[in-house]
Amino acid sequence: MTAGALVHLIDDDEAVRQSLTFSLATAGLAVRAYDSALAFLGGIDSLQPGCIVSDIRMPEMDGLQLQQRLRTLAIDMPVIIMTGHADVRLAVSAMKAGAVDFIEKPFNDEILLESIRQALARHAARGQRQQEAAQVRGRLRALSPREREVLQGLVAGLPNKSIAYDLKLSARTVEVHRANVMTKMGASSLSTLLRMVLMTDFMA
Repeated sequence: MTAGALVHLIDDDEAVRQSLTFSLATAGLAVRAYDSALAFLGGIDSLQPGCIVSDIRMPEMDGLQLQQRLRTLAIDMPVIIMTGHADVRLAVSAMKAGAVDFIEKPFNDEILLESIRQALARHAARGQRQQEAAQVRGRLRALSPREREVLQGLVAGLPNKSIAYDLKLSARTVEVHRANVMTKMGASSLSTLLRMVLMTDFMA
């Protein structure tokens, strides 16, 4: 479970909000409940990261419209949609719009708990990958133009002699550039270097 993550529960049914808030809190999750999508969006400026659990049918703004608004605002949090039995078509639309899961009412609270846990874990892992990729891009920008050319050859699987021939350099010069690339990228081996580069769009 992601430390400090908050479950944002959105449902216009007070009984549902109270019941789910109690169940989630009992399971050790921090919960903030809202009676409408508009109430949730009203506090968007101070929004604490976590997971959004929203009913799909609500007055004024439904779950699909909320998802569209979140995309417009560039709010990157996993969204789980709660639906009625007859709302499967809407649920599919929600999934296409980016929801990570949908749960049909009535449901066992443990099903929702597991969905939230998985959503937070996947989101945290994705965030970590994005952060690592950003660090790699920063190191790539620190390479000289010649070092980038040597790196392109390494990523293409070329031996030093072939890189030297293509760049009209001596093999010894390529070895020096290669060593500089490894140092600047913080790579201990060629395989590590390749994995780092493949996290980015360097070869695009």
